[in-house]
Amino acid sequence: MGVAQQIQEAWNKQSRWLMLLRPLSCLYRCGFQLNKQLYRTGLKKTYHATVPVMVIGNITVGGSGKTPLLIQLVKFLQQHNIRVGVISRGYGGTGPFPALVLPDSSANCVGDEPCLIVQNTHVPMAVGPNRQQAIELLLQHQALDLIISDDGLQHWALARQLEWIVLDNNRGLGNQKLLPEGYLREPVSRLQGATVIEHSAKPTAKTHMHLQVGQPYLLNQATEQTKPFDSTLHYHAVVGIGYPQRFYDSLKSIGLDHFKKHEFADHYAYEWSDLQFDDTAPMITTEKDAVKIKMLLQQQTITIDRDIWVLPVEAVLSAACYSLLEDQLRQLNINITKV
Repeated sequence: MGVAQQIQEAWNKQSRWLMLLRPLSCLYRCGFQLNKQLYRTGLKKTYHATVPVMVIGNITVGGSGKTPLLIQLVKFLQQHNIRVGVISRGYGGTGPFPALVLPDSSANCVGDEPCLIVQNTHVPMAVGPNRQQAIELLLQHQALDLIISDDGLQHWALARQLEWIVLDNNRGLGNQKLLPEGYLREPVSRLQGATVIEHSAKPTAKTHMHLQVGQPYLLNQATEQTKPFDSTLHYHAVVGIGYPQRFYDSLKSIGLDHFKKHEFADHYAYEWSDLQFDDTAPMITTEKDAVKIKMLLQQQTITIDRDIWVLPVEAVLSAACYSLLEDQLRQLNINITKV
């Protein structure tokens, strides 16, 4: 287990030894506040795009349900004839940047989450650490009404008209400490006055969401005979996301109780040896991981002797989320067309 995974596990368990990292958290706070102030005072330049920008992010490290939410919003906007595009840092990708994301793009080049977004929505998308370059590349190829930034809440170099912060109340805020003592990117006070989307099975806010688990589907097929998903079998659960427990809970929600956990770091670049086990039991993974595993399978000249199942999830948003979005877009002269 790498250092990043050890710290991530300690965050999830709220281990007491994390307090040893408090001096580093103090340095992080000072650096973060200084950087933010430099942008506010104009000593660092902020880029203003020619079309409105909406940032969807969180104040925590790791999974919050942000990407499923973004996918659902993109689908909603597309259904209502809004020309929407998406940008992202392309975390985990090696570039070259900026780059357009196409349905057949490699996760190694553009990142796993961008591949997942485009494969699910076919939305125009560009990635790169420099958000200005990503936006300008996107606008060279598409006329857009709105650009959604996947993450980038703390990227002050990008001006934005709208911000949605996803707050995962299933996971919570841990020890409520800043990095690296805790998993907060910003203080809890950042939520005050912000548009917060509560991710919870038992929400208390009007603007909330939850993830709905879909029917598992085969990424490959070890035999010629087609067979339905069988939750009574033993599985290898392979996961490389920010909050693996959510995946395990989803497996249990569909009646899958017998599985061996194989955890990897978020955005992990799988190798062939990672998928080799001592038996032929089937494997199940997330859609985000499946993007990289599928690419790995296509590179192999031999076939793997086990079925690989993928567990899809979809964000279900409250009616208040859509009403709020319509109101916010109307203020930007973007009107939702009723269909």
